Amino acid sequence: MSAALGAAPVRDLAAATATASRAVGPVLATATAATGLMAGLFFAFDVAVMPGLAAGDDRTFVTAMQHINASILNPVFGAVFVGALAVPAVGTWLLHRSGQRAATLWTAVATLLYLAALVLTSAVNVPLNVPLNDRLAAAGDPAAVTDLAAVRAAFEPTWTTANIARTVLCAAAAVALTRALLLLHRRPAAR
Repeated sequence: MSAALGAAPVRDLAAATATASRAVGPVLATATAATGLMAGLFFAFDVAVMPGLAAGDDRTFVTAMQHINASILNPVFGAVFVGALAVPAVGTWLLHRSGQRAATLWTAVATLLYLAALVLTSAVNVPLNVPLNDRLAAAGDPAAVTDLAAVRAAFEPTWTTANIARTVLCAAAAVALTRALLLLHRRPAAR
């Protein structure tokens, strides 16, 4: 009787491990895509949007950033922004459950790197940039603002610097997830 009772938890553990092993590939692919999307978004601002706006006049800069700041707050962005943390965290747990240590480590590193980007956003960007974004929005119609250069100067350098840091963290997280995917699909060497 006790042997039969002891066998059930072992079968349950084996089934849970098998399920985790089957799910981890799609979860890691989704995590890599979400993190890559965030890195790409931040990177596009670093290399195209902000330099393009920097070349324009103050009115164009303020108007464009007001529109960008309003339009980025949407469900698709929110899902990817949060998913890029949640999905790698689930992947870390699944990899750990399936006993894949090296891939677990890389996925955990990716999760921590993206978490650092969120902390940067929360600790630096939100206190600095949300008030900056709010002041930029509160400036009102750029046609009615008397000192657009001051509005821009209070916003642009801080926002740009923080965004570069987010780009680096998200890109590093995407690289770590890519490494985890490669380890997941690596076949053991023949003996």
